[in-house]
Amino acid sequence: MTIHFMQRFPDILPDQMTPAQRAVADAILAGPRGSLMGPFKTWLHSPEMADRLQRVGEFLRFNSSLPRDLNEFAICITAVTWNASFEWYAHYQMAVDAGVPPALLADLLAGRRPAGMSDDATMIYDFCTQLHRQRQVSDAAFAAVARRFGAQGAAELVALCGYYTLVAMTLNVAQVPAPESDRPALPPPAMPR
Repeated sequence: MTIHFMQRFPDILPDQMTPAQRAVADAILAGPRGSLMGPFKTWLHSPEMADRLQRVGEFLRFNSSLPRDLNEFAICITAVTWNASFEWYAHYQMAVDAGVPPALLADLLAGRRPAGMSDDATMIYDFCTQLHRQRQVSDAAFAAVARRFGAQGAAELVALCGYYTLVAMTLNVAQVPAPESDRPALPPPAMPR
């Protein structure tokens, strides 16, 4: 798949990489992602930062104590909040494959509170949307997540929202669009004047 877009952060070709950039790129490619898609080409412009961030992301995406479907649901909530079309594209199918009903994602994409959420999905939705919109969560939203997933799960959910906000910001600033597909799509973010 080839993606063409205006490149604010030019791709660094393998033969142009510094040893530090090559080491990080190789670590990402050898890991569970197997790709430099998404924010990684941008982050490689700062290889030490890229290495640290990709490790945090690998933990949160593949090793979190939260169930995979709820993890992916939280990522999709973040993508919609930040209107990050590539992030939505990348995680929509992962969410469906993890068991998130497409109807919930359709409501999310349309800006509606999803109907028919499970109790777990409801608490994740409430926690994440409060955190993104109000920059804080209510005692009730925090207690629901902590009761169900413990302090570890609550801490990881905060980190997941923060990490994927950073991913969304990177993708939006780098103007990385979603490739054409048959998946439901977010429109590209509006450009400031």
